[in-house]
Amino acid sequence: MSTPDPRLSINQGTLKYADLATALRATAEAGVQAIGLWREPVQEVGLATAARMLTDSGLRFSTHCRSGFFTMPEGPARRASIEDNRVAIEEAATLAAAGAAGSTAVLVIVAGGLPQGSRDLIGARERVRDAIGELAPDAAAAGVTLSIEPLHPMYASDRCVVSTLGQALDIAADFDPAVVGVTVDTFHIWWDPDVLASIERAGREGRIATYQVCDWKTPLPADVLLGRHYPGDGVIDFGPMTRAVMASGYDRDIEVELFNEDIWATAPLEAVRRTAAGFEVAVSPYLTE
Repeated sequence: MSTPDPRLSINQGTLKYADLATALRATAEAGVQAIGLWREPVQEVGLATAARMLTDSGLRFSTHCRSGFFTMPEGPARRASIEDNRVAIEEAATLAAAGAAGSTAVLVIVAGGLPQGSRDLIGARERVRDAIGELAPDAAAAGVTLSIEPLHPMYASDRCVVSTLGQALDIAADFDPAVVGVTVDTFHIWWDPDVLASIERAGREGRIATYQVCDWKTPLPADVLLGRHYPGDGVIDFGPMTRAVMASGYDRDIEVELFNEDIWATAPLEAVRRTAAGFEVAVSPYLTE
């Protein structure tokens, strides 16, 4: 097998059932140079231990996933969510410092869906803006970028009321680009007729905090969260979006994040190798044009 693209990062969501040690080992053994971590496996071993493990792996740290989920009205649940986001900011800063040279302190923000019993989509989006406003000073102090991730509209009710890159950019516009950016994830935005213009805007405004790639294929599974596929296995044309991201000057790692039961059932090392192979064919050609 050829050497994996040096800009490829394996998001730990691709290795759902692997603990942190296994995920780090499989990623490094496959020759991939970077990894994005998830909060739950980090918390299982403790932040200090996770940071040491990351350092020992020699891998770059690309993102921390995920925080957000603060669309509920003011009250104890919202206060608890805001405080948990502050913990996540600290985690992202610590892990970025522990990663190899080139690591980035990026915390991916998934806004959250409609509160139970609510139909007020506009109000929920405004509460996202308000929450980002509360958290931005903490992120700035820690050197962390909050990366707002728009999710496909099919998730608006239960997972993320921010559905387009344009909406994410409108929220981010109130803040310093070094503190609040956006996640460009092909799975979620490939369908958007304004996607290329939105990527160009994101680049112009200096807000592309992370670029994530995976593929879309129908029929979707019963749990639509688990419908992600290896790059090249679906219908997404990665060329135009990747070219647009590269034209912005984006020079960070590119993550592959796969939620898919069949992939999760694959041995971690094989899943990483399969990811790298798909990335080489479907994405790499557009990184050096």
